[in-house]
Amino acid sequence: MWPIADRHTRTEGRQAAVIDVGSNSVRLVIYRVDGRALWTIYNEKMVAGLGKDLTTSGRLSPDGVEAAINALRRFRSVLDGWRAEDVMTAATAAVREAADGRAFLARVKAETGLEIRVLSGSEEARFAALGVICGHPGAVGVVGDLGGSSLELVRLNGAGPTEGITLPLGPFALGAPKPIDPERLRRTIDDHLKTHANRYATQDFNAVGGAWRNLALLHMQMADYPLHVAHQYEINKADALELARFVQHQSRSSLERIEGLSRKRFDTLPYSAVVLERLIERLGVQRIIVSAYGLREGMLLDAMAPAVRELDPLIEGCEALTAQHGINPELGHALAAWIGPTFETLAPLFAGRDGVLTAAACRLADLGARLHPDHRADIAFEQVLRAPLAGMSHPERVYLACVAFARHTAAPAPVDNSTIGRMLTPERRQRARALGSAIRLGCDLSGRNTRMLENSSLAIRGDRLSLSVLAGWEDMLLGEQTARRAQTLAQALKLKLEML
Repeated sequence: MWPIADRHTRTEGRQAAVIDVGSNSVRLVIYRVDGRALWTIYNEKMVAGLGKDLTTSGRLSPDGVEAAINALRRFRSVLDGWRAEDVMTAATAAVREAADGRAFLARVKAETGLEIRVLSGSEEARFAALGVICGHPGAVGVVGDLGGSSLELVRLNGAGPTEGITLPLGPFALGAPKPIDPERLRRTIDDHLKTHANRYATQDFNAVGGAWRNLALLHMQMADYPLHVAHQYEINKADALELARFVQHQSRSSLERIEGLSRKRFDTLPYSAVVLERLIERLGVQRIIVSAYGLREGMLLDAMAPAVRELDPLIEGCEALTAQHGINPELGHALAAWIGPTFETLAPLFAGRDGVLTAAACRLADLGARLHPDHRADIAFEQVLRAPLAGMSHPERVYLACVAFARHTAAPAPVDNSTIGRMLTPERRQRARALGSAIRLGCDLSGRNTRMLENSSLAIRGDRLSLSVLAGWEDMLLGEQTARRAQTLAQALKLKLEML
């Protein structure tokens, strides 16, 4: 179980900004940082193409330099009045390797006042891996961060990232935007990978970068996938190879006709697809896991206090999400303490993750508090399904959304439940129904008064669900609504109810 922040010692949220000068794009992202939870509240980028001439001239693209300078001047104005310690900067492969990289940085300093930190290849790999961990603490395998000019590879060893490498396998380094020659490109990529293949062999490949995300979004369309969320989207080996080979043989005009692809990536996406194919073949990859978190989030995680880094991002994110809409900030903690022991006795359905999911679901108990009661269930379901919460797989996301729905209604499922049917087994759907019913019972039994919950207990005894209260608190069980809620929970658990 991941540590959970003490509500009495939780720090106030703050804002932090990261300026990322990449080989293809220059970006400003502003985050709300609530302890371990990150929320993107502003995101602006300029596709400058700084590195597009690097392989031919060894220098930054002149047009790209002007575009990047203009973007950085704007970003500096947006951040006017910010404290220096709340703004992080990073430049990656193109600036690091270009002969005129230092001159570019000097001009940035002179015209904007910004001092851009140039990351080494190993630093870039490490921060990318930390970004994956920021978004999915349980990530294993190898992280691959594909930028415009380079590919960073780093292995996750369970305690964090090991030392990584950087390879000149970004689309610009491989020849983009020239027309692709797949066979020649495969040989080039294999030459770079052959001395590293054994070291980075892995079944799980955590894909970081806009190119991978665009490939994932395309695969979602091709598979008619019901949940349009890139983070933690998974593609098996066979599907990933089919996707990569499809894309690398498409002309620019063909890619332009595919809805949802970034227009700025039409010239580079086929190159990225060949890189993906060779990584799968050379490293023995069986599963691609797409991460929407990367270098920028890794830098933020690295700057957090050690105790904060150890917190569970899903639980922290659910608490922060509800704090914006809820009524009682202590309700989620109290419900988790009241419900958790009972649900721990049930057969696990999420491979050791059940406790974290129960704790996270309890933090969402008040999510619909300010909504009209006729619509709370449906809106809460959609909010959890789409919210940019980290630290969970897609099935876990759908499970929590179903719990949020059941917390507000006795209806069996949302009207449009096609996503649920494809993502959850019947056992998980039933467990979500039960957990939502337990949260609803706890809220109504106590009237959201957390002290009241301390005078009652919930337990499974054989084939019975027992709801009991301490001596002197018998009046808590008198309400008809309480009896209905308890009966709904007992039915969801397929148990007989006893109220003592």
